[in-house]
Amino acid sequence: MSSEKVKLYNRLTLIVSFIVPAVVALLLFLKWNADKLIFDLRSPNFEPIILLENLPFAEPLKFLPPIYATTNGITAVLLIFAVIAIKNGNRKLHERLIKICIALSLLFLVLYIAYHITSDPTSFGGEGLIKYFYYFILISHILLSITVIPFVLFSYIRAITGDFVRHKKIAKITFPIWLYVAVTGVIVYLMIAPYYV
Repeated sequence: MSSEKVKLYNRLTLIVSFIVPAVVALLLFLKWNADKLIFDLRSPNFEPIILLENLPFAEPLKFLPPIYATTNGITAVLLIFAVIAIKNGNRKLHERLIKICIALSLLFLVLYIAYHITSDPTSFGGEGLIKYFYYFILISHILLSITVIPFVLFSYIRAITGDFVRHKKIAKITFPIWLYVAVTGVIVYLMIAPYYV
């Protein structure tokens, strides 16, 4: 592959790595409330702004959290199998599993946004040490889910461009971060599930 094409992929990766977290953060302030789409900072001093009216009526999608938590769990398992596959020299299986993991991560993102646009945020109700543990897991999960985007994309680009030496170097960093994000996504769900209304 030409160096110009690789440079283009690298630029696109940086753009996507910035845009995706920014768009997700923005979308989390949108709420599809009945037949209206509103922008709500969820602050006591902020009056929500109606962006669109007369939309199809939207019910809260409260059934989604266990589904997107399951996608995280499946992603974690498949990531482990993908590493086992490449260590056993099965590049085709490794490639297929990684593509499935990327697709599952995208599915998670869509489901997560759909849930949060239609549902009010849920507060964690635990007290004491468990509360600190929950927030540590949650905050590290969120920060690393942003961090992992460029790592996954650069790892993938290096593989599809045949730069396997550099792919292997970055994959050693990508794998534990991605696995942590997937596993902690399940933990966060299990810890907050009792507090869903």
